[in-house]
Amino acid sequence: MSHQESQEMKSNNCQGLPSRMPDNTAFQQQQLPAWRPSLTARAVLPGFFTTGVFFLSMGILLILSAKSVKEIEITYTDICSNCSKLRENASNFYKECTCSISFFIPEKMPGNVYMYYKLYNFYQNYRRYIISRNNRQLLGEDITNVENCAPFQRVSNDIPIAPCGAIANSMFNDTILLSYYPNSSTRINVPLLSSDITWWTDKHVKFQNPKSSNLASAFAGTVKPPYWRKPVYQLDQGNPENNGFLNSDFIVWMRVAALPTFKKLYRRIHRIQQFADGLPAGNYSLDISYNFPVTLFKGEKGVVLSTVMWSGGKNFFLGIAYTTTGAVTWLAAFSMTAVHLKLKKKKAFFQC
Repeated sequence: MSHQESQEMKSNNCQGLPSRMPDNTAFQQQQLPAWRPSLTARAVLPGFFTTGVFFLSMGILLILSAKSVKEIEITYTDICSNCSKLRENASNFYKECTCSISFFIPEKMPGNVYMYYKLYNFYQNYRRYIISRNNRQLLGEDITNVENCAPFQRVSNDIPIAPCGAIANSMFNDTILLSYYPNSSTRINVPLLSSDITWWTDKHVKFQNPKSSNLASAFAGTVKPPYWRKPVYQLDQGNPENNGFLNSDFIVWMRVAALPTFKKLYRRIHRIQQFADGLPAGNYSLDISYNFPVTLFKGEKGVVLSTVMWSGGKNFFLGIAYTTTGAVTWLAAFSMTAVHLKLKKKKAFFQC
C-alpha cells in the first residue's frame, strides 16, 4: 500500500466513509494459535541445572568405566629391529622374518579379551587414498571393474587387479600368535578367533564374493595387488569361507581410520579351557611374522590386548567431554542465578 492510499484511507475513516479493510471475522481474517513461552529465570534455570547433572553423571560413569578396562600394549617395531631393517629393502619382499616377544600380564583380564594391531603415523585419511577403491568390484558384481582405483588398477600387461586400489594394496599382513606359560616348562597356544571381528553391515552388505562355486575360477583373469603375497582367494588356507572379499582381516582393514594413530581388531580370545574366564595373569609371548614395513614412513607397530565394558574400550575422551560439558553448564546456571538474584534484589530496593 502506497503512502497516498494510506492517507486516503485515514481521510475516509475520519469523514465517516466506509473502509476498504476486511471485517475482523473468522470468515475474513485468519487467526492462528501460537505458543509464546515466557523465558523467566524460574523456567530456564532448572533446565540448566538438570542438564548439568545429567552430563556430569554420565561423564563420571564413562570415566569410571574406562578406568575399569584392562589393557596392555606391546610395541614391537624396535624390538624386532632386524626384521624392520629387512623390510626397508623391497628386494627382501618374499624373505620370511619372525620375531618373538615375551611380556608379563600383572593381573587377570576377565571376560572377553580382544587383540588389536596398532599403527602409528599411518595416514588412512588422505583423500586420494580413501577414494582408491571400487565398490562394485567389492560387491562381486564386476571384479574387472577397476575404475577410481588409481594408481593400483592394472598391472603392466593390462590385467585388472582384484582387489584394486591403494587401501587394499596396503593391507596389514603381519601374523600374530599368542602363547601362555603357566610355568617355565609348559607352553600353551592361546586360541584365537577371526570370526565376528567385522561390522555386520560390512560383512553382509558392503562386501560380497562373485557368485561361483569355485572362488579361484571366479577371480580368473585378475591378479593380486602388488604388495600382497597371496591372491585374495587364498588369504585363509584353514577356513575356505574366510576368503575372497569376505575375508575378515581384509574387511577390517578396508574401513579406514580417521586419525594417523589407530588400532584395528585382529582377533578374539576363544574362551575355552584355561581361558574360559579370560586371560590369567602370568607370562606370555607373541610370535610375529613381520611383513608390514613401517620404518620407511617413520611409523611404529604394536599389539594391544584389551577387555571391553558397556561403554567400549579404554578411552577417556567421551567421559572428559561429558564432564566438561556438565561443568560448563553448571557454571552458566550458577552465573545466571547470581545475576537474577542481584537484579531481583535491586528491583525490590527501588520499589521500596
